[in-house]
Amino acid sequence: MSARSKTLSIETRGRGTTEITSEVQQAVGASGIAEGLCTVFVHHTSASLIVNENADRDVQRDLEAFLSRLIPDGDPLYIHTMEGPDDMPAHVKTALTQTSLSIPVTGGRCALGTWQGVFLWEHRLRGHRRRVTVTVVG
Repeated sequence: MSARSKTLSIETRGRGTTEITSEVQQAVGASGIAEGLCTVFVHHTSASLIVNENADRDVQRDLEAFLSRLIPDGDPLYIHTMEGPDDMPAHVKTALTQTSLSIPVTGGRCALGTWQGVFLWEHRLRGHRRRVTVTVVG
């Protein structure tokens, strides 16, 4: 069994999703591992990862609208506001979503469904440079 890792640097534009499917697929291909498991991990507490539809951007907008309604900025319930009114809501959103994904690798590629893509979900209002590690084991 062997493993290969690559760390990606992803620039976000602020709150919302950034598709990283091609970057993840490139890392898997470069690993040389044909069959196994790909783990994708984001190294932050105010961003997360999802696998979701990549054919219609309205899906991503609707997910953002739902989560923002569920967890609004500036809620007086929060004590932790060190970095502004979107700080604690970003942490809650990360806790309710995922910081790590496991995707099967078949034929040297992530075995995603027809309409599935991998997305980095930025929960802060302003853009950030996010570190994402892709590890392939096989």
